[in-house]
Amino acid sequence: MMKETIHEQPSQLHAVTDEATAHLTKVIPERPIMIPGIDSLLRMELLPRLRHDVQVRYEGSIDKQGFNADWDWWLYKEGKEWVIFDVDGPGCIYNLVQHRYPDSEEPTFFFYFDGEEQPRFQLRHSEFGQKAPLIAPLADQYMGPDDHGRGPIRVVRSFVPMPFARSCRITTDIRLKGAAKGDGGWGHVMYHTYTSAIGIHTFTGQEDYSELLNQWRAVGDDPKPEVEGKTVALEQLQLEAGQSTTLLQQSEQGSIVSIKARWHHDSTLEIPRSLLHDIWIVAHWDSHEQPDVECPLGAFFGNELGYNRIGILSHGQRQDGQWYHYLPMPYWSAAHIRLENRGANAVEFAQWEIRYTTLNESLYPQHDTGYFRTSTYYPLQATHGADSIIGRITGRGHLVAGQVTAFARTPGIISCEGDVRVYIDGNATPQVESDGSESWVNYGWGFPTPPEMNPATAYDGLPDNPWSMVRLCSGDCYPFRKELIFGIEAGEYNNQYLRHSGILFYYGQDEEGMVLTDELDVGNSASEGIHTYHTQGSRGYYTLESSYEGDADDVLITDKGHETEGWSQFTVSVSPDHSGVRLRRRSDQITGRQRAMVYVDDQLVQERSWYVADRNPYKRWLEDEFDIPIAYTAGKEQLTIRLEYVQEGESRVWNEFYYWIYSLK
Repeated sequence: MMKETIHEQPSQLHAVTDEATAHLTKVIPERPIMIPGIDSLLRMELLPRLRHDVQVRYEGSIDKQGFNADWDWWLYKEGKEWVIFDVDGPGCIYNLVQHRYPDSEEPTFFFYFDGEEQPRFQLRHSEFGQKAPLIAPLADQYMGPDDHGRGPIRVVRSFVPMPFARSCRITTDIRLKGAAKGDGGWGHVMYHTYTSAIGIHTFTGQEDYSELLNQWRAVGDDPKPEVEGKTVALEQLQLEAGQSTTLLQQSEQGSIVSIKARWHHDSTLEIPRSLLHDIWIVAHWDSHEQPDVECPLGAFFGNELGYNRIGILSHGQRQDGQWYHYLPMPYWSAAHIRLENRGANAVEFAQWEIRYTTLNESLYPQHDTGYFRTSTYYPLQATHGADSIIGRITGRGHLVAGQVTAFARTPGIISCEGDVRVYIDGNATPQVESDGSESWVNYGWGFPTPPEMNPATAYDGLPDNPWSMVRLCSGDCYPFRKELIFGIEAGEYNNQYLRHSGILFYYGQDEEGMVLTDELDVGNSASEGIHTYHTQGSRGYYTLESSYEGDADDVLITDKGHETEGWSQFTVSVSPDHSGVRLRRRSDQITGRQRAMVYVDDQLVQERSWYVADRNPYKRWLEDEFDIPIAYTAGKEQLTIRLEYVQEGESRVWNEFYYWIYSLK
C-alpha cells in the first residue's frame, strides 16, 4: 500500500507568503525592465534586452501520429467544457489562433486565471477583433475564399497579451474537432512561462490597450519612441556587378534606429525581382570578424518574392514604395554597414537612409543586451524526407522574426501544409510547432489570397505556390540559452518536393547561457547509486521503445524508466556560480496531466508544480523542463530534488526515464 507523503494539495500550491515573496525579491537579481504583458509588445526599443527566466511554449492541434490530421484541439473534458490550454505557474499568452467554418456550430472561449472556478473573460468565435480588449488589429479575423467548395473558412487570431501570475486554462463549450464541413478544430496558443511571478499582473479584461492599438494601426511608421539622432543619406546610389559600398561607418558606440531605401522614386514601377536576391546588406558590430547581419535585400525588408508590397511593424515596404526596417541595432564600439551586389548586373537605388543615435547604456547595458543578428541565409533548396532547417543559431539570445519562402514543382499546388518546428537548447521535443506553415503566420488553408498582412505577420506570392511568409515575434519571442533550430516540413509530413529558402532575425551573444552539470539515468543502477536515487510508492520499472514528436519521429529510442504513485528523490550537482537550475526529464506521455510537486532540499517550489497537460500515445517520448528559481538554489553546489506525484485526471503515476541538470548563467 502506498504511503501518503504529499505535503501540499494542489489547491495550496500557490499560497505564496509575504515572507517567501520577500525572500525571492532579495535573492533574485533585478528583473529586466520589461514587464510581461503589454510592455513586451509596446516597447519595441527593448527587444535587444536579453530575456531572463523566460521560455516559449506552444499548445495546439498537432497530429499525434505525425501526419497531417492537425485538426483536433482539446486536452480533456471538464464538466461541460473542453479544455484546450492548461498551464501551471506564471506566464503570458501572446498569440491565439483558431480556424472554424462559419456555418459550423460557434464555440465560446472561456479564460480562467490563477485557479479561478468561474471564467474571468469569455468571447465567441465571431467576436475576435470586436469585443474589448480583443480589438482589431490586436485581434482580428481572416475569411478565406470559397476555394472550389472547400471554404470559406474563418480564421480568428489574437496578439493581445494575457499575463497570469499563477495559472491559466482556456476552455470551449463545444469540442474543436475535424476538418470536414460543419467542423473545424485547428488552432494553437503561443505563450511564455516565467520562473518568477514578480511584476506580473494577471489579465483582467479591462486593460487599456489604446496606446498599443495606435502603434499597431500605424504600420510603416517607426513604432519606437522618437529619439535625437543623425541621418546618413545616399542619393542615386549605383552598384556595379561584384561591387560593394559602405552605407555607414562608425567608430563609437551607438544604436541603429532605422534603415530605409527606395529603388525608384516612381512607386508604380515594378521592382526587378533579381534585385531582392542579388543585393545583400552586411553589417559588422564592434569589429566582429564574422558578419552579424548578412541578408539578401528582399528578406531584410520582409519579402523575398516581391510580387506585392507587404509590411509589418518591424520591416516591410510602404505603399509609397519605401522599404523600412525598424528593429533596433545597438553597438558598443563600432558599426560598419555595407551593400554588396552579388549579381551579374549593375543596379541603381534612388535613396538609402540610415538613422542612428547615441547609445543609451541604461537601456542597453552590454552584458544584458544582444546584438542584432541574422542566421546564415538558407538558399533555395529541397530536402528529402526531412525538415528544411531554415536557421541554426548558437549562443544565447532570442529570435524575433523569421522569413520562409517555398516553391513547389507545379503552379497552384497546395504547398503550405508543412509544420514549422522549433527546437531549443537541445530539447528533443519541439517547443514551437504549427499546424501548417500558414498557421505560423496566423492565416489558414494555404496561401490562396496574397497579399495578406496584419501588423505582426504577412505573406506574398501567387495563390498557394510560390509563397513567402514573414512573422514578427515581439511579444512571443523565442528565448534560447545554447541553441535554436528552426525547421519546416516539406508538405504534409515531408512527402512533397519543395524548395525552401529563408532567414531568421534574432538578438544574441556568443556565450552560452547554460551548462550541463549532471545527468541521472533512471533504471541504471550505477547512475542511481551515484545520485542516491530512491523512491516511495513505486510501481516498478519498465522499458519503452518509442519516438519523439517532430522531425525525427521515425527514430525509435529504447530506454528503461520508473513510475511511482508516491515520490522519487535524487541528489545532483550544479555550478557554484549558477543563476538558476533547469531540470529536463525524458518521460512517457502515454497519459496526460502528469503533475508533481517539486522540493529542493525539502523546500517546496511555490511558484508552480511540474505539470504537463498534453499526451501522445503514439510518439510517446517527451522532454519537458522545470526551471528552479535562484531563491531555492543560491550558493549551493549540490541539490536534493524530491518529486511528489499528484493525481490529476487520467494520470495514475509519475514516470521518469532520464534527467538532465543544467546550471543557468
